[in-house]
Amino acid sequence: MTGYGQGLLFDNSVWARLLDGRLHGSVREKFEMALADGELWTCPPTLLEMRYSARDSKTFALTASRLDALPHAPLSSESAAAAVTAQAELAAAGGISHRVKPVDLLIASIAATQGLGVLHYDHDYDTIERHTSLSFASVWVAPRGDIG
Repeated sequence: MTGYGQGLLFDNSVWARLLDGRLHGSVREKFEMALADGELWTCPPTLLEMRYSARDSKTFALTASRLDALPHAPLSSESAAAAVTAQAELAAAGGISHRVKPVDLLIASIAATQGLGVLHYDHDYDTIERHTSLSFASVWVAPRGDIG
């Protein structure tokens, strides 16, 4: 078993499933291998979402220290501008809604500007990858529909 073979920002859709036990078996093993190999990254939007799930100050501190140990990609003015441009591209595309989550646009734009992919369980990233100028790998942690 190996990881994903590339650097990936991992989305809260993966974090939530990790915390509640929905990532198990070979899916979890692959995630853990990628974690051990240094393939999984955070960025300001993912940190905000993941740390938000902490229920008290002790859990927050533990969560923050674990996430702070991972490689970190910055939110630059370039990636912020790219997210705004991508939203406009979605709005201009025929038959495509611009209404993907703003945080997903930021995460995708950080991935694109830093040469990373996004590990997720959220169809918004496929929409962003296919219908905007952002170039990043949209990687599902498990096939859509497999883990709810």
